[in-house]
Amino acid sequence: MASKRTSVLAIAAILIALLAFSFIRSGSLGNFGITVLSGLFQGMLLFLVASGLSIVFGLMDVLNLAQGSFFMLGAYVAYDVQHPGGVVDLTAAVPDPNLRFVLAVIVTVLVGAALGAVLERGLLRRLYIRPVFQLVLTFGVSLVMLELVKAIWTTTPFSWTETFGVRENFFTLFDQRFSTYRLFVVGIGLLLIVGIALLLNRTRIGIIIRAGVEDSEMVQALGINVRVVFTLVFTLGCAIAALGGAVAAPFLGASTTLASTFLLQAIAVVVLGGLGSYEGTAVGSLMVGLSIAVAQDAAIGTSLSMLPSITPMLLLVLVLLIRPSGLFGEAR
Repeated sequence: MASKRTSVLAIAAILIALLAFSFIRSGSLGNFGITVLSGLFQGMLLFLVASGLSIVFGLMDVLNLAQGSFFMLGAYVAYDVQHPGGVVDLTAAVPDPNLRFVLAVIVTVLVGAALGAVLERGLLRRLYIRPVFQLVLTFGVSLVMLELVKAIWTTTPFSWTETFGVRENFFTLFDQRFSTYRLFVVGIGLLLIVGIALLLNRTRIGIIIRAGVEDSEMVQALGINVRVVFTLVFTLGCAIAALGGAVAAPFLGASTTLASTFLLQAIAVVVLGGLGSYEGTAVGSLMVGLSIAVAQDAAIGTSLSMLPSITPMLLLVLVLLIRPSGLFGEAR
């Protein structure tokens, strides 16, 4: 109880410090609102990568270093489906850009899930008792995925140019215009936070997953195929990462740097929140997203252009000094 109280106090202190610094520096509610919304937006994108990473590690003790590559692949697949002239050109068959975006997200999730299932069943399942080999394998898979993306779409970054309803709309708050799409991404992230939490804690499949982690032999003896359950967990983690890439693409575009950037930040989030802690991952994502947004604002007009990229690691070091096992983690 005392350790959790320490974590809550640390979270409150860091968030208050970030918000106070941002408000003082912004000088107006409008600029402050831009920074906060940007932080929420980046935090939700991070959650879409880190949540799958956290779930897979927490339930299977597998650190999937290919998670960032699934995010990158999701961005490319969504871009390809939405725009003309791609590998799969659906602009003639589905002329409505709004419907095409929905289709792009669905296709991306299915591709991510299918590749995740193949990775777990075909390669990773044989290495559950060899953690170091898991790291090497998933790192190798990430390199293979990167080269395949380069072979299919080249190394040239793609900027999202197709407009659709939620992306081209704006709303006004504190005399500042904000993109409705940022709110859309934040909403997707919040829905996933609640949905996955309910899945793990309130459903039969969630109970089976958690029981399988604690005592897989007992669950197997009850007639439940634990291997199938673990395949579903890994598939879910990869599908969520691909979904993250799909919803990020209209704002960030598609580029090969997405994999490494979001993987490093997601690992920082998972360690900061506590290895295997789902609630820690959710809170950590918001903290890191807000800290990056504040750092980006603080770096404007200075020579500290590297500040946003190193901020997640600085925040990680600060939290680990207070709680070596992370905000909600336990000694492993």
